[in-house]
Amino acid sequence: MNEMFELLKYTVPAIVVLIATSVIVRRFLLTETKVKQYEMLRENQDATVRLRLQAYERLVLFIERIHPRQLVPRLYQSGMTVADLQAVLIYNVRAEFEHNLSQQIYVSRQVWDMVRQVKEQELNMINSIAQQLNPDDSAKELHKRMVDYVLTLEGELPTDAALQLINDEAKSVLQYGANA
Repeated sequence: MNEMFELLKYTVPAIVVLIATSVIVRRFLLTETKVKQYEMLRENQDATVRLRLQAYERLVLFIERIHPRQLVPRLYQSGMTVADLQAVLIYNVRAEFEHNLSQQIYVSRQVWDMVRQVKEQELNMINSIAQQLNPDDSAKELHKRMVDYVLTLEGELPTDAALQLINDEAKSVLQYGANA
């Protein structure tokens, strides 16, 4: 019996120390794991916010570049006909859109739908106005009619509405981070 007490005298404290050490190490490792996970999440969110803001920037540039006040002066060349300018305008709008297709994964469905709508409305405007003119007329006439259309359009231009939506969403991302 004495031998049993002697054995217990050494083994019980050793077991208690082993259990206490195990608990402490486990808590430490769990805490460290949670800290590492939080740091990785934070880094991922920072990267996501940067990517989303870059997407908004690119979409704003797209919207600005396809606005008639920017598009026509950039592409017009003297000696062009209505048909020539129409073809160049349509090609450019589509090329700009295709260049920015990948941005849809970084923005909300609402923003992307608005961007697509603006593209379609710009193409429809160009085609509609060009169809009212003789294809062999000077491109100046198409330019003039597009400017008149933009100036006389009642309400907000589609490009302005899209820019406002993009701006609002980008501000939300800046304020609330990747979860916005």
